[in-house]
Amino acid sequence: MTEEISHWKGSSSQWLNLGPIAVTSVVFVGILIGGLYFPLALVAWVLPVGYLIWKYLEVRCRVFELTNERIRITSGVINQSIDEIELYRVKDSRTIRPWWMRLTGLASIVLETSDRSTPVLVIPAIREGMEIRELLRQQVELQRDRKRVREMDFDEHGGDFSH
Repeated sequence: MTEEISHWKGSSSQWLNLGPIAVTSVVFVGILIGGLYFPLALVAWVLPVGYLIWKYLEVRCRVFELTNERIRITSGVINQSIDEIELYRVKDSRTIRPWWMRLTGLASIVLETSDRSTPVLVIPAIREGMEIRELLRQQVELQRDRKRVREMDFDEHGGDFSH
């Protein structure tokens, strides 16, 4: 039996929190303006700040790891869960790079798998996404060869191949 080797481990970029930061900033400014008229309202700053801290921790605590055998997803701020997808179950992958990700050097990897619990896995906003996708593709092929497994898609028309 071969030893499991970690090839990459990382989490998404905090750029994912740009929307919550913008909304929270507007709310925070509103609280400050409201505090001019109702000084007690300034206590409400705790809510947007707490929300931002939570969003930061959500992104920070979701860690993806690519080994020579599987993809491991660890997530959870308070309670931690660990999901695993065997590499030979990855059917297809693609990279998504909207304009803001290209500007920041990020990419998202979308994996279609034959794993029933995780048919689609998105690894959002990671650095070196193109290189990691290629590394993933290579590891999937190596694992399939090692296990002598091939992924086959069957037509949903009940096996009627006359179309």
